[in-house]
Amino acid sequence: MLFRAENLNDAPASDGSRTLAADLCLHIFTASAALVGVCLTVIGLIRVVVATTRIGTVADDLLAADAMLFMVACLLAYWALRARSLRRMHRLERLADAIFLIALLLMTIICGVITWAIL
Repeated sequence: MLFRAENLNDAPASDGSRTLAADLCLHIFTASAALVGVCLTVIGLIRVVVATTRIGTVADDLLAADAMLFMVACLLAYWALRARSLRRMHRLERLADAIFLIALLLMTIICGVITWAIL
């Protein structure tokens, strides 16, 4: 992939920074895409449990919101990978990282909600 020097802040010094940011974006992209699938799978499992046990929970609604957050993080990480400007890439990477961490925290809270609803 070739980048013009005027699109980067400092071409020789930014190659390592760009590689590190791209590597982080790639990890956010793949992990958040996988976690969208996990959220959708658990929503289906909760629906089966709710139908058989008649125990209602808000966990499936929270998981749907969590899947949306993971999808936003995934799209932002992809956009950062496609960005030509190093500054834009760093900004998008930080935003994707923050949303990814918020979604992980929400997923942990949802695990507690599911556990307490089953008990």
